[in-house]
Amino acid sequence: MIELTGRTIQAAVPSESGLSLLDHALKHKVDWAFSCSRGTCARCRCLVTQGAEALGEITDEEWDRMEPEEFDAGYRLGCQAIVKHTDITITAKNAPYF
Repeated sequence: MIELTGRTIQAAVPSESGLSLLDHALKHKVDWAFSCSRGTCARCRCLVTQGAEALGEITDEEWDRMEPEEFDAGYRLGCQAIVKHTDITITAKNAPYF
């Protein structure tokens, strides 16, 4: 299960391995900010407060756009945070810079 909080919509959705947090949000009509879906705009930045261990490793695109302190605090790019394990609840809130 993934608990997503967009700008005005919250949803608890089934997690699917291989999809990003942004993919899940779009599939379930959660209003998640994004522009590119490739990791270049960083608008899909989100705060993962639970289940980060179920996501893939931080990508090069994330390292290029974000600061190490953000990763330490639990931030990821929604388009780059790929679900690897579906047996863990993931909680994420869209938190764009602007």
